[in-house]
Amino acid sequence: MTRNVIAKALLTDQLDSAVFLTTPDDDPPMTYGDLRDRVACTAAALVARGVAPGDRVVCQLAKAPEGLLLYLATVWAGAVFVPLNPAYTPAEVTYFLQDADPALVILDGTTAAAEPGARAQGRQVETALALCAARVALTPAMPPVPRGDTDLAAILYTSGTTGRSKGAMLTHGNLVSNAQALCAAWEYQPTDRLIHALPIFHTHGLFVAVNVTLAAGAQMLFLPGFDLARIAQGLPGATVLMGVPTFYTRMIGDPRFDRAALAGMRLIVSGSAPLLAETHAAFAAQTGHAILERYGMTETNMIASNPYAGERRAGSVGFPLPGVAVRLARQDDQGIGGIEVLGPNVTPGYWRAPDKTAETFSADGWFITGDLGQIDPAGYLSIVGRQKDLVISGGFNIYPKEIESAIDALPFVLESAVYGVPHRDLGEAVAAAVVLRPEATADAETLREALGHSLARFKIPRHLRFVAELPRNAMGKVQKNELRNRHTGEP
Repeated sequence: MTRNVIAKALLTDQLDSAVFLTTPDDDPPMTYGDLRDRVACTAAALVARGVAPGDRVVCQLAKAPEGLLLYLATVWAGAVFVPLNPAYTPAEVTYFLQDADPALVILDGTTAAAEPGARAQGRQVETALALCAARVALTPAMPPVPRGDTDLAAILYTSGTTGRSKGAMLTHGNLVSNAQALCAAWEYQPTDRLIHALPIFHTHGLFVAVNVTLAAGAQMLFLPGFDLARIAQGLPGATVLMGVPTFYTRMIGDPRFDRAALAGMRLIVSGSAPLLAETHAAFAAQTGHAILERYGMTETNMIASNPYAGERRAGSVGFPLPGVAVRLARQDDQGIGGIEVLGPNVTPGYWRAPDKTAETFSADGWFITGDLGQIDPAGYLSIVGRQKDLVISGGFNIYPKEIESAIDALPFVLESAVYGVPHRDLGEAVAAAVVLRPEATADAETLREALGHSLARFKIPRHLRFVAELPRNAMGKVQKNELRNRHTGEP
């Protein structure tokens, strides 16, 4: 082992003068040469504070370029990067620090409240500002620490929808192979300019958006968060936008996002949560762009993508990426089965949790995603739902996605979430939370009657609740466990 895989693949083969990052402020552009210099110096600053190869470095930071520097500097130093959602409370951070056992905790002004708890655990705490000064003038640069494909580069904690968050371990090989596969699949070029409006504590904004940009030698406009005005201002000169479905639902109907404004865009990607077919169609009608939906997980990076050149099918996530294999286990008579994945993108397991790791891999080594999927005759993969969300009522398998699609198609419904709740006779009953369109009115009887035209009676929700909005996590995924917890048993 003579090289650092991520540093070699993402940080040493670009032209020094090529621009890597700009911001909406008046800051000077950061070139690839600037980036490498600052990463090498920041890595030396980490080592000077006692960080050794294999150590964990926890960062809880508001979105800023310093977060990218710390990610790359951590892996440059041979350590393991552990980003945390800046919205986590100090009490929540306590658990992550106990589990990750980091050598260093890095905070900023927005997350300083976590410092007393970290110090109470005996953790060393630093500020991002202290470690990422413009040139880290007092710290000489260091060469990258040798790291191979199987060495850990990061631990990302899952959203913890069914209990305590688990730390998904990601290796240098996981991250580099996925970045290279996405570059090939999406025909990414050095001439591309990404509008980056995603969080960077999550695989989408950090490992997809950033690593793909680095692997291609492209550049990005780095926004502090999702802001329609700033995205609109960034469109001239941009070629790529990556977002979650909420980005696109909010653009629909906004005159700043029309065909003329998006004429220079080459690729618009959606992920992290399902994209409604209605959103896909409405966005295409307004902008002339078919959104490219892809599929991935914290534990696997990206798994599949609709084709860059070819039909991008609404409701589908396309085909497995190069080098990634997908199979459907235990298929039913509709061809629906559990999605399992094999490839260089897949986690080696969960941090210090061998039992959970063993449960998540099949006997022959495939990663069990927990998602249910279906593959059509043309090979397009569609996600039907989560295995844990499957409702078994009176012996019938009921797939929430099918019912959600029928509810969402009703003219007075904006969106819905379907889930199972305990039932004395049936085992489980179908429940639904429904968000009506603005100004619309409807009651449970009206909705059930409308569904009777498209769904068998046993699929029609027995429990209906109208809500102002669906509970979501930071990446826009509906939290069905929260809806189950709120269930009162009232129809």
